[in-house]
Amino acid sequence: MDVFRTRARRTAASAAVLVCCAALASGCTVPVAEAGLTPVTARTAQPTAASDLQSQYQRVIKEVLPSVVQIQASHDLGSGVVYDDKGHIVTNAHVVGSEKTFLVTTASSEQPLTASLVFSYPEQDLAVIRLDKVPAGLKPAVFGSSEKVEVGQIVLAMGSPLGLSSSVTQGIVSATGRTVSEGSTGGGTGATIANMVQTSAAINPGNSGGALVGLDGQVIGIPTLAAADPSLGGSAAPGIGFAIPVSMVRTIADQIIKDGKVVDSGRAALDITARTVVDSRYQPIGVAVVSVRAGGAADAAGLRPNDIVTRLGEEPITTITSLSEALAAQKPGQRTKVTYERDGVEKTVEVTLGEQ
Repeated sequence: MDVFRTRARRTAASAAVLVCCAALASGCTVPVAEAGLTPVTARTAQPTAASDLQSQYQRVIKEVLPSVVQIQASHDLGSGVVYDDKGHIVTNAHVVGSEKTFLVTTASSEQPLTASLVFSYPEQDLAVIRLDKVPAGLKPAVFGSSEKVEVGQIVLAMGSPLGLSSSVTQGIVSATGRTVSEGSTGGGTGATIANMVQTSAAINPGNSGGALVGLDGQVIGIPTLAAADPSLGGSAAPGIGFAIPVSMVRTIADQIIKDGKVVDSGRAALDITARTVVDSRYQPIGVAVVSVRAGGAADAAGLRPNDIVTRLGEEPITTITSLSEALAAQKPGQRTKVTYERDGVEKTVEVTLGEQ
């Protein structure tokens, strides 16, 4: 699926009536009181439900929005989420890019605050920055659990789309467990990210690094990508966005804050460098091994340069992207079969996957 990063350049009828209609259809009449309803109850049931939902939206927004910040780099603008009371803010790696210092606007700051990069992890498109001075009243967000995220769940996306700070859009969780590859051009990280949350909440440029929130007020993901429709010249496909799951956000952010870097990625690797190969019709047919890391997973299994990998487990491999997506579904230390061609002969070998 084509995707683009979302950072921005600066710049009913009443119940009583239904009861009566049902009674008339059967050839008799039933008084409203006998149906257990009163005219007032019937008239107010639906508006009350709508009012309750609206109140819930407003409560969540009031509770969470102060924890969502705007991050400004030299030429780009994105969003972030306050992670703790020490001034750590989690965002996307593509928001921070290669820069080390930033201006951050919080809900309680009249002027932008300065912040510095702690660590960026492009492989998962996550980064942590820290405010140089923690302002009074800084409010960390509450981060939830990926295990409780369900398709159909109402969610709100909060961030700074197109530089419009403290903006909120609404939708549902459309799917879970998506593996999505991000482009590497235009400042993208080229990351392949597994288990992403797909949402219909609008995600626009500038929403990157913000918060995807459930109606319980807990962050369930970091909005990162929006789908692009090739038939529309690569422009956004409305209602299809993706957020990094909160489980991965917490895993990576906790390591960065504790160790200053990611020490356990949880991402499987073959420990090779490789390139996509094409046939005589310029169609991709596999991934050629360019080099093998000594002592790594591929080396231990006997793979060597010029081998062409065509399958990982049951997944066909035709491009570097498809290999990355297949590995994203695996775990370090897991054993899997690798099918490859060597001198025109197909071979299969078991590999114990390494860690990226």
